[in-house]
Amino acid sequence: MGTKEWVSSHPSGASLYQECFYDVEKHATNPNPAVIQIENPGSFSITQEHAGAGPYSQLVVEIPAEHFDEIAIAWCKSRKLQGRLGGPVGQEWGFPDCDLE
Repeated sequence: MGTKEWVSSHPSGASLYQECFYDVEKHATNPNPAVIQIENPGSFSITQEHAGAGPYSQLVVEIPAEHFDEIAIAWCKSRKLQGRLGGPVGQEWGFPDCDLE
């Protein structure tokens, strides 16, 4: 049994979460896939084809760049990726434990 571990939620309806299962606590970070949930997107399309080398499908969803920036920053903080992005690794802004926002 699992619960949603919310990484980012925006009033616009663009949110990001991971399922969190009890056995995940053994890992330093949640290894489950990220889920982007978008309510009432401005534009979206779904393409499905069954020709050529095999089935093909694509989902395209449009959200404002500012909202995606917030999701991306929240994801990097939750996964503690600042050092891998060339950013600070101390208590500076952007560090997951930093109180400044």
